[in-house]
Amino acid sequence: QVHLEESGGGLVQAGGSVRLSCLASGFTSKWFIMGWFRQAPGKEREFVASTSPGGSKTTYADSSEGRFAISRDSTKNSVYLEITNLKPEDTGTYFCGASRTSASGPYDFWGQGTQVTVSS
Repeated sequence: QVHLEESGGGLVQAGGSVRLSCLASGFTSKWFIMGWFRQAPGKEREFVASTSPGGSKTTYADSSEGRFAISRDSTKNSVYLEITNLKPEDTGTYFCGASRTSASGPYDFWGQGTQVTVSS
């Protein structure tokens, strides 16, 4: 069955870095636009970054560019998100999604999310 599973989250230190992974199964993710979203406590889910099929084009939210890097490995059916110089405002549940339409959505598949908590 179609499944996206995020991993790599946890309690991390401000100023450090984290690398999140999303493993896709049940479909060929290399044909999809892959995106990362964050939902902070009490807030709506917001766009973080996306990457095109093949990974040649990346798109970042204004608040994300500079400290966030999205990448993908089609041979592993995986997509990654690296965050550097972590700040407490980066705290939230990070979801990966797959869209066959565009980076703006709609997204066809979603993972269950992985929690990132940044300590001061």
